[in-house]
Amino acid sequence: MIISIGRRDIGEDQPCYIVAEIGLNHNGSVDIARNLIHEAARVGIDAVKLQKRSIADVLTHEHLEQPYSGPNSYGTTYGQHRAALELSEVAWRELRDHSVSVEVQFFASPWDIKSADFLADLDVPAFKVASGDVTNLPLLRHIACKGKPVILSTGMCTLDEVDEAVAVVSQHNDRIVVLHCVSTYPFDDELANLRMIPVLVRRYPHAVIGYSGHEKSGHVISVAAVVLGAKVIERHLTLDRTMRGPDHAASLEPRGFEYLIENVHKVEVALGTGEKCILDSEVPIRAKLAKSVVSSCDIPAGKVITEDMLTVKSPGTGIMPKDLDNVCGRIAQFDVPDDTLLPMEAMDWIVANERAADG
Repeated sequence: MIISIGRRDIGEDQPCYIVAEIGLNHNGSVDIARNLIHEAARVGIDAVKLQKRSIADVLTHEHLEQPYSGPNSYGTTYGQHRAALELSEVAWRELRDHSVSVEVQFFASPWDIKSADFLADLDVPAFKVASGDVTNLPLLRHIACKGKPVILSTGMCTLDEVDEAVAVVSQHNDRIVVLHCVSTYPFDDELANLRMIPVLVRRYPHAVIGYSGHEKSGHVISVAAVVLGAKVIERHLTLDRTMRGPDHAASLEPRGFEYLIENVHKVEVALGTGEKCILDSEVPIRAKLAKSVVSSCDIPAGKVITEDMLTVKSPGTGIMPKDLDNVCGRIAQFDVPDDTLLPMEAMDWIVANERAADG
């Protein structure tokens, strides 16, 4: 399956599409967001993604007023915390334009219908659906009808819920990316459950399958996801993993993304075609190390060749050992010295057995 996001094809036989999730790692600062986009472009990331909320539309008044304290809090209530991490519409347009100027695709996950409409007005090339909205079918339907590719994260939900979400999006949109995801920030390696990726590949053949990671251990698990079939990798990007905020600890710094991209490309090349053949570079090694049928004694011309006259040794430039049984019973056409590769022309291959019987 291949779909296009902007001018970039993703899916089967295409290079892995690397997404840097800026999310809330801008800490409410346009300057930090701009620097993150700049770093994404510098290290070769394909796209950056942010999060867009209309806070009053996604949180109840009670939830907004809930006390919220801790080392990652940006306010005394959850509403204040969320408000501090939101960017203005002017900032969104500025960041969109900056992304275009550095040739990095720019899109976001809208958490409500108003935000989806705003992103559509920005003409983003795709929409991301956060794991928390997998069961928000009205929002999924609204996004799918925008006519842009839909990238669906699947953390903290059941497979039946993913089935339903994919079915709803598919009714209105045939460009779908499904990302395996674990919604713990960050999570220990044993929770990655990467075997879900081949499950998703088989279950949704009409979709591109990828991986959205929040692991602690750098880039190794994300690279393993590519081996298992992920064609999209999304990881959080931060300027500094020790910064205050909810997602920095589950993020990669720019150097980490460089390692990720480098190793993803290495793995993609190493995966090959899945077709078994003898490589040109293997031919001389095969000739040196493989075995051939060799005489274990002097064999005079006219002698019927028997197994006790033969052995197998390197090099592998003569008759292959798998044909040893076919050599037995043949008649030597000329003298074959001891410890010599048995040449093809030393045998009568046409009526050897009959002639041996006549003799």
